[in-house]
This record gives sequence, C-alpha cells and structure tokens, in this order.
Amino acid sequence: MTIMQAFLCGLVYYLAIGNMPFVGLWTLQRPLVCGLVTGIILGKPLVGAMTGASINLVYLGFISAGGSMPADMALSGILGTAFAITGGLDTKTALSLAVPIGLLGTIVWYARMTYGSIFVHVADRYIEKEQYQKIWRANVLYPQLLTALITIIPCGLAAYFGASYINGFVHALGGTVLTIFKVIGGLMPALGIAITLQYIYKEDARVFLYLGFVLATYSKLGLLPLGVIAGLAAVIYVQLISKKTSANQLDEEGEDFD
Repeated sequence: MTIMQAFLCGLVYYLAIGNMPFVGLWTLQRPLVCGLVTGIILGKPLVGAMTGASINLVYLGFISAGGSMPADMALSGILGTAFAITGGLDTKTALSLAVPIGLLGTIVWYARMTYGSIFVHVADRYIEKEQYQKIWRANVLYPQLLTALITIIPCGLAAYFGASYINGFVHALGGTVLTIFKVIGGLMPALGIAITLQYIYKEDARVFLYLGFVLATYSKLGLLPLGVIAGLAAVIYVQLISKKTSANQLDEEGEDFD
C-alpha cells in the first residue's frame, strides 16, 4: 500500500463519519460501501465489495440511539477490507479481524463527542461579543477540522503500517488457529442476521419474512427483481395501513361527534 492509498483510506473514513450532507450514516458509513470504495482505491473493487458485504452482515441490526456508538462499522469496513486485500486474507479471516477493529473505532467517536463540546463554548463567546458572522466556525469549521484530525491520520497510519503486521501475525498463528479465525468469521454474519430478526420478526412483518424466503428459494429470480418486488410490497402495505388508520380515525371522530 502506498502513502497516497493510505491517505485516501483515511479520507474515506473521515467522510463516512463526518456527518456532512449526503454522506455518512446511510451511505458511505456502511461497510458494503466502504469496502467497495476501499477496493477501488487499492485497485480491487470486486474483492473490496465482497469483503465489505461480508462485514456488513454483522451490522445489519446496527442502531445508534441517543448518540451512542456500539461499534464503528465504517472503520471496520475500511480497515477490514484493506487488510484483506493487502494481506491476501479471505473474507472470513478479514471479518474476524474487522469486528474488533470496529469496537476500537468507538474511541474515535467518543473522543469526537467529548472534545467537540468545547466548540459550544466558543460559539457562546462569539455571541457574547456579538460576532454572529463567526458562529459558523464553531458549528461547522472547527468540528470538521477536529474530525479530520482524529480520523484521517489514525486510519491512514493503521492502513499503511497495519497491513504487513496483520499479514505476518495471521500467517504466523499456524493452521489450527487460522482455522479458528475463519470459523469465528463465518459465525459472525449469523449473529448480525439474528440481531436483525429481533426487529423485523414482529406482528404483521412476519408474513413478509416468510414470503421473501419462499420467493428467494423457489422463484429463481435475481436480487434486483426480488428487491423490486419487496419494494412494491412495502409500498402497498404502507398504503393499506394508512387507509385503515385514516378510516379508524374518522370512525372515532364520528363517535365523538355523536
């Protein structure tokens, strides 16, 4: 890996968690997207997408409630993919390394939240001095500079220096330990799917789970037409629920009027 490639990996990490418009939680932060972009940077987009997709399975049920960050899936996707490509690791081994990296990445998030609070007081001082034109610095400029500092540099250094160490470490473990790593990596997607089922296997949503399983198994359709069918089914379901809710509200209003 070159220095420029390592810098670009760090830049992708910054864009993934920088909370800027149109990038972040719902786009670049996902390991599938991070893996693809990292693969493009390293010249192997297909391997990057496949590795990122494997890592993404662990985070299917990912929820960040109240500003908490249980794991940093962006860092997991970027470094996991980078180590897989530069170290010649398979997806299962890369996955077993990516998840602990995601846990370590929470340090970056909480450091950002902690030290970012300083800029609130900076904005207060601007207001006290009636320098309203400078408030944007405390709201946008300084927080983004802090985020860039604590994301681009650590991620870039980890990508540049970590690949060779990870490669040597994994292959020095021996066949038995390496097999254990692969088994652990193979079980982690099942954990992510199990967590996701806790949220979708409820009430009326259960029938869609069974319907999707039957369609995927017996229809022999590809992912794209299955996705279109699922989208149309979701739209129809929402429309029916909305009409039912509106009808119930009209009935309740009529009863109150009587």
